[in-house]
Amino acid sequence: MKFAQYHIDPAIKESLEELGFRKPTDIQYKAIPSILKGEDVLAIAQTGTGKTAAFAIPVADRLLRKRQLNVLRCLVMVPTRELAVQIATVFRDITRHTGLKVLGLFGGVGQDPQIGALKNGVDILVATPGRLFDLSHQGHLALAHIEVLILDEADHMLDLGFLTDINDLVRKLPTRRQTLFFSATINERIKELAYRIVKKPIRIQLSPKDPVSKNVDHAFARIEMDDKRFFLEKLLKERPEAKVLVFVRTKLRADRVAAAMQRVGIDALVMHSGKEQTDRLKVLTSFREGQSRLLITTDVNARGIDIPDVDYVVNYDLPDHPESYVHRVGRTGRGVKRGEAISFVSKEEQPLLDAIEAYTGTDIKERNIDTESYRLTVAETEDTPNDNWRKLLEEAAATEPKKRKKKS
Repeated sequence: MKFAQYHIDPAIKESLEELGFRKPTDIQYKAIPSILKGEDVLAIAQTGTGKTAAFAIPVADRLLRKRQLNVLRCLVMVPTRELAVQIATVFRDITRHTGLKVLGLFGGVGQDPQIGALKNGVDILVATPGRLFDLSHQGHLALAHIEVLILDEADHMLDLGFLTDINDLVRKLPTRRQTLFFSATINERIKELAYRIVKKPIRIQLSPKDPVSKNVDHAFARIEMDDKRFFLEKLLKERPEAKVLVFVRTKLRADRVAAAMQRVGIDALVMHSGKEQTDRLKVLTSFREGQSRLLITTDVNARGIDIPDVDYVVNYDLPDHPESYVHRVGRTGRGVKRGEAISFVSKEEQPLLDAIEAYTGTDIKERNIDTESYRLTVAETEDTPNDNWRKLLEEAAATEPKKRKKKS
């Protein structure tokens, strides 16, 4: 079935045609009919499956049926600022010919323009919990006309500790509403929250035994912590045209890895929670539009963010939580395109690798690096601060044959 055959507003069909949306993905095919009927939906789906459009298309159609414009009738809650910007953009793209107004509401920027936009009338609000609750407490949000509540990446919002705030907000909303609950994972906490706020939901689950997308080839290589920058340098120089997203564990480490790449002539963008929100959005835009081919980030970019044409995801550091691995590698291999994920695993990270394999239910294939290749990669780096280290390696290699001869 094609989108042209759906019973949705012609203005939405026009937008979908312009966006190149022809046929629905699996989650769209399963979710859209139920949402169009006004049913509550609990959807569990992998990252990169097109779930934003799965709710944006039918919700936009529902709002257009009444033609009660510039009244807040749809609230979308998301865990991060970047995701708020992205989902608001998807809604704007889909509703560009409809007259519906969309606002992304998040912290890290001044609230006065956001308050002004709310006063002028908004149909669809995509918000992070912090700024949403701030403006709600200040009396700037009129929630009495909410017809649709959407919680996206709900599992992550619970991890961030927003359960109490979400429950408080739900009590302020009209009881007669449609609730859509989207999450990448399902557990007891998710079930408890979901069944507290949805009514007889249609449950849709597209989570195969291996939660990593079938479009992603993932592998790991054993590389010691202090040597990882040399192997990242090698990967980037061997693939000069590739678009690469690198995940590290901390903000400081992101800055240091970027500095190491700069020293060897590789430009890198850096993004983490320590950056100003405006800077983070500029960096994400630059990487998304291909102005830079390398982005080094923390898990702030692991969830939900749709960056087209990422060729490689590099887990420079393994994440502490195995589900974060799935979200990270899901930044590549999106839609119908294939992608590759490679993890650098040091000795001390072996327990993390074991946990990831247990969570995904698969043995991640190892890319063996023989001793000589490992030595050459470290020795041939252009990172000038390591000249002494390189010389020591070369001297050790030069004396190695003599030592073997002596033993025999």
